[in-house]
Amino acid sequence: MEVFGYRRLIAYQKAKEIVKRTYKLLKKFPVEERYALCDQLRRASVSITSNIAEGVNRFSVKDKAHFVEIAFGSMMEVSSQIEIAEELGYITTDDRLSMDTLIEEEARLLSGLLNSYSQSTSNS
Repeated sequence: MEVFGYRRLIAYQKAKEIVKRTYKLLKKFPVEERYALCDQLRRASVSITSNIAEGVNRFSVKDKAHFVEIAFGSMMEVSSQIEIAEELGYITTDDRLSMDTLIEEEARLLSGLLNSYSQSTSNS
């Protein structure tokens, strides 16, 4: 097993883009959000990469799939919170649309990863 194999996954690389873009957007938020929505967005975005890395290195296919599903949930959490940030006027509609595009790409990648795990169990 390659310990750092997750780093080669396009899904992991795209998830890192979500993290970096999230952190850049957080600089636009007001100071009073630093310990509320900002912290939640940081945790949720980092959770995507963390769960991909953890899941890839699990031994059972069931565990691998479970962690990809958690990563997907964290990504949807980011999406929801970005939408709220737009409605509160913290970020622009263009900022949200840009994140939506990135999240849609990641959703397809995570779905593909999940499907590959499902196929590996049906081929066993």
